[in-house]
Amino acid sequence: MATDRRRAILEAAARVIARHGVRGLRMEELATEAGVSTALIYYHFKDRAGTLRHTLEFISDRADRYTSEGDGDGGTGPSDALQELEQSLLLEFQDVPEVRENSTVWGELRASAVFEPELRGDLARATLAWIHDVADLLGCVRPTVPAPALTASAERLTGLLEGLSTRWLSGALPLPHVRELVREAVSIEVERLSHRTTEPMPH
Repeated sequence: MATDRRRAILEAAARVIARHGVRGLRMEELATEAGVSTALIYYHFKDRAGTLRHTLEFISDRADRYTSEGDGDGGTGPSDALQELEQSLLLEFQDVPEVRENSTVWGELRASAVFEPELRGDLARATLAWIHDVADLLGCVRPTVPAPALTASAERLTGLLEGLSTRWLSGALPLPHVRELVREAVSIEVERLSHRTTEPMPH
């Protein structure tokens, strides 16, 4: 029961942030949205900063879940790994309420970190985890590429996705065009990495 209430509070926090931004997150409104008392929120999350931190973890976990849907067993070769990489990135762009809300909340948290430094550390860690996940997928496509090159490629791809997400959500770019841009970016990065393979070790 406690876990259910905790999840209900985090789901409500995501909805409130998506509608009103981080600055619009007030404990009284969150309590009303979640159907709980403010005391229960403070019991689970201690304060507003704790609520924001756990909301970030919640949307990160939720994104991990919906971007891994349809994944196989890691593929049997580079072409399968390429499909898995592309699919995981494209699943960030689905015209369904959960994904739109998640992307909106992530953008709001990112923007608020400009003015709320306490958010920066948690966002940096969440971003780094995302970069590492994408770098791991790139490594399955190009297994002989050095880690720094994979990480740089993952940084470019995740940065692009954040920008495209904002344009999509604000209506500046239609979803099919965004998805095509993602496919092209993946193709460019993978081709670029094909020239960064390590030299074979001498026998």
